Amino acid sequence: MSESSLKEKTAKGLFWGGFSNGAQQLLNLAFGIVLGRLLDASDYGMVGMLTIFSAIASALQEGGFVSALTNRKEVCHKDYNAVFWFSMLCSIIIYILLFLAAPLIAGFYQTPELVPLSRFSFLGFVIASMSIAPRAYLFKNLKIKETTIISISSLGISGTVGILLAANGFAYWGMATQSITFVTVMTVLNFYFSRWKPKLEFDFRPIREMIGFSSKLIITNIFNIINNNLFSVLLGKFYSAREVGNFAQANKWNGMGHTLITGMINGIAQPVFTSVADDKARQLAIFRKLLRFTAFISFPAMLGLSLVSKELIVITVGAKWLPSAYILQLLCIWGAFIPIINLFSNLIISRGHSSVYMWNAICLSILQLTAVCAMYPYGLEWMLRIFVAINIGWLFVWFGFVRREINLRLYDMLKDLSPYLLLSAALVTGTHYATRPIENLYLGMIAKIILVAGLYAFILWRLQSVIFRESIEFLLKRKRA
Repeated sequence: MSESSLKEKTAKGLFWGGFSNGAQQLLNLAFGIVLGRLLDASDYGMVGMLTIFSAIASALQEGGFVSALTNRKEVCHKDYNAVFWFSMLCSIIIYILLFLAAPLIAGFYQTPELVPLSRFSFLGFVIASMSIAPRAYLFKNLKIKETTIISISSLGISGTVGILLAANGFAYWGMATQSITFVTVMTVLNFYFSRWKPKLEFDFRPIREMIGFSSKLIITNIFNIINNNLFSVLLGKFYSAREVGNFAQANKWNGMGHTLITGMINGIAQPVFTSVADDKARQLAIFRKLLRFTAFISFPAMLGLSLVSKELIVITVGAKWLPSAYILQLLCIWGAFIPIINLFSNLIISRGHSSVYMWNAICLSILQLTAVCAMYPYGLEWMLRIFVAINIGWLFVWFGFVRREINLRLYDMLKDLSPYLLLSAALVTGTHYATRPIENLYLGMIAKIILVAGLYAFILWRLQSVIFRESIEFLLKRKRA
């Protein structure tokens, strides 16, 4: 693929990825506001207690095959077909096991209501398993526009269902049904847009060829899930459903923020890196440009979200959720680095080193679990601080492996990241003190957003930032088109 063609595909992928994730987060915002006012923390806590089990089960049945298929040079129908039937078989087996384990899960949390709720909620990943093969086809072929339509449609329909059920008194059952509706609609649309259909053939030879690569991704994803849901498990075990709910509310807003950026990058990073895997110099140049773009977006967005956390929580879902505002402030600092760390891991995967990705995740999870358990007697605040510090520090571990692969220098990494990090941190800190006299929540939030966004854009324009200029030029080009 020529450089101009790859650049155009990358730019279009980022545009559609940004549009998709932006629209999804706006819908999430709207649905989250309504559900936050209809439900209370204990309802969120009920669903939050099951998140880790559903996520691990989903990782097991997905099997890392989306990435494995993307990394293959030549892919034919029998490869997708093998993944389809293998994923279906695994998901059915896992569901049966979790169905039988439901009383044990409820006993762990000492919440009997979790038995029927878990058995219903876990149906979601059985349905989702059917979409893995067509989703891999869309992802490998950079069908970002189609993926955008699928995501927005699924979210819109499922969100409407969740609100209707919550408004009619179904409480946490409404949230569980919302999740089932989401994966069902997404599965149907993945088949529709990919035009791919399975055949009644059971040839698992392609699975044996991919399992060495994909199995490491499975283990990695499980440890990532444990790491990301560590607090929900600990709080669910030692505290009430309300504390779990407050954390889940804060984590939801943090997730909406960094997912907007991560999703945009994920849509193109691995396919683009894989397409130039034979040219390290070109791959390094592309990686550094994506690194600057990610930092340009992530730092002001996530640190800005931390700045307005109190106003955002109270205005959108009400003062009853105020305890989650401080949790959100800390999580957003971690969230600012998630898209950057994700970019590093995509590079490692594109180089075929799923084992490096796996051991990184395992070591990080063990360190996190040890540190958080050690800090448990000192309260949630210190647990979160250590959690955030370790995750940010782990960026330098990722850097070590990327340096080995494409000769990325530490000086170059810091040069690409530090201007956007330092500028964002300075603007957020200055705005925090400048707006302290404003007592009205609405005026305070608006003033903070305008000051940070306006000054950030103005300073980058005056400094003639290349990333800023190219982003504006591309958006203007799309507008004219």
